[in-house]
Amino acid sequence: MPRLVGIGLLAAALFSITFVLNRAMSLGGGHWVWSASLRYVDMAFLLSAWLLVRRGRRYLAAVLHLFCARLGFWLLAGGIGFGIFYACCCFATDHAQGWIVAATWQLTILATPFVLRAFGARVPMRGLIFLGFIFLGVLTLNIQRASTGSSVAQILSGVVPVMVAAVAYPVGNQLLNRAKHAGDEASVLLSDSVAAVLLLTLGALPVFVLLILLFNPPLPGVAQVGATALIALVAGCLATTLFLYARNLSRDPLHIAAVDATQAAEVAFALFGEMLILGAAPPDLLGWVGLVAVIGGLIGFTFQSTEG
Repeated sequence: MPRLVGIGLLAAALFSITFVLNRAMSLGGGHWVWSASLRYVDMAFLLSAWLLVRRGRRYLAAVLHLFCARLGFWLLAGGIGFGIFYACCCFATDHAQGWIVAATWQLTILATPFVLRAFGARVPMRGLIFLGFIFLGVLTLNIQRASTGSSVAQILSGVVPVMVAAVAYPVGNQLLNRAKHAGDEASVLLSDSVAAVLLLTLGALPVFVLLILLFNPPLPGVAQVGATALIALVAGCLATTLFLYARNLSRDPLHIAAVDATQAAEVAFALFGEMLILGAAPPDLLGWVGLVAVIGGLIGFTFQSTEG
């Protein structure tokens, strides 16, 4: 168990880099549209290269053929699950600190059971009290922002897009899950997580093209190009691989819950990362209360969901 938890915490630390670097790019004048778009362009190249090296040209060609054969589905699943999700997160980082965006993002834990029920899945609603802690924690963090002078418009700009992202991400995942269990030839390819992520990534790219045309942002600087490439590599590839590796090594529900619970540390890592790298001020007492409520709710819900 300690080894699994350690790997999970390392993955959480790498995931948190997304929130810190997105905030750094925002403070440096980088447009949020490029922060969102360039990451997925980089991921498309990195994942394609990975499959080409590890699986060969025929395998990569089969994945691309599946994308073209079911173009509408991948545009829908990738556009919602990756495109809308990440564009909303990057927009929010223009209006709130990265660690607050990370904390608000945890509302996806609250949204996921309702998304699954909307798809017809039977989901036991255990651990509602812990979901309540997460919600109250996010609410407390934004009350703290209001008390320090943030306007209502600024607060809503940092919260509402992340709430949209928190719903969009599980919708995209559930669409993918349906395709994985369809029982056809495509299911074999989709059992490969790298191939599945590449298909969703390709499906998201038109969303970013549309955003670039709509907002016409100034060209990104070298620093923003480098930062998005680092996010794609560290968070998009390494962190995901480590997390899935630790989860696959888990042999019982308790171990799986322990690995999942480590992802609550993303919020703390994002906070300390901003303090160390960006010189952000630490939260006041009310902010700490909200932070503890979010992390405690996540951990409690993760373990509660394994019972019964």
